[in-house]
Amino acid sequence: MTLRRTPFYALASSLGAQMGPVGGGFLNAHSYGDVAAEHLNTRAHVGIQDLSTMGKIDVKGPEAEALVNHVIVNDAARMAPGQARYGSVCAPDGGIMDDLTVFRLGVEHFLIVTGSRNRLKICDWVAHHATGRRAYVTDITAAVAFPTIQGPRSRDLLQGLIADADLGALKRWCFTYGHLEGTRVMISRTGVTGELGFELFVPADEAAGVWNALFLAGGAHSLRPYGVNAMFTLGLEKLYPAHGIDMDESITPFHVGTDSFVKFNKGDFIGREALMRVQDAGVKTAWVGLRLTGETPVPSQTPVMFEGREVGRITYSEYGHSVGTVLATAHVEKEFATEGVEVAVVGQPATVVRRAFFDPEGLRLKS
Repeated sequence: MTLRRTPFYALASSLGAQMGPVGGGFLNAHSYGDVAAEHLNTRAHVGIQDLSTMGKIDVKGPEAEALVNHVIVNDAARMAPGQARYGSVCAPDGGIMDDLTVFRLGVEHFLIVTGSRNRLKICDWVAHHATGRRAYVTDITAAVAFPTIQGPRSRDLLQGLIADADLGALKRWCFTYGHLEGTRVMISRTGVTGELGFELFVPADEAAGVWNALFLAGGAHSLRPYGVNAMFTLGLEKLYPAHGIDMDESITPFHVGTDSFVKFNKGDFIGREALMRVQDAGVKTAWVGLRLTGETPVPSQTPVMFEGREVGRITYSEYGHSVGTVLATAHVEKEFATEGVEVAVVGQPATVVRRAFFDPEGLRLKS
């Protein structure tokens, strides 16, 4: 099957992007040749990533709110237009089908942004549950380009290009609209790097002009593109779980620490009864970070040991370029999921970490 290209594919390729499949039937930039440099530049200055492969599902109609509230665990009814929310879509047994972001565009209008690899699955799921409701579901992924601009200088870069939006007043998990080089864009203060950052929703047929304008102005701010590999290392340092790596349909939000986004008091939703049973019974494992002492990342599913006994499994491991050591995430037995507990990975000591490895107070997000 021929893999699809994003609106930024040719522009990214001209900058040396190393392309590969990312799920959902798309190709995208895995890196630009130096993951460490991409990572560190985003932490120090500003980086741009093409996230156009992520699913964009438009939901509108008199029962749009009821539909969205039925399929996500968070509470869409408490959202005002201009707000975004993180949430999971769970199966009836409580397993996580995807973690995603919901944007309320209007009283009867929502946008659901899914992970790339789960795009088609979630679109079909939402459309299926729209049956019999006055709600209309449309996959608009191909129509919307989606660059994310992240890093401590992201606001300075964007504010210099967008005169008709006050980005200094834009709060985390909120969005607004403005014009960039004559193109009307939606600007959301969201992202998965742990940095001050913004995600732009751009009409696909005007994407090239926006990309070129960003790079033309970006030199003064040390703008540099980054790919999927750097996105994962940035997220690892912040202990952000990723679907398909740290979670899947075999576990619930309680297993991965995102249960605070499950709003039982909103009424019925898919998976509610199963999740209530999990809440009552408790879980036997917890998702944690590990600071490793070895010099090489370890493969997924590597055992986590304690006194010769396996107590967990690694989900992801890479070098933490901002903290200068090899890091990992893992599901471990609950009794070992305490800050500072010493375990072993591939015969070498490792320390359990429960807060972000980098900027644990989240001060950079509040910049």
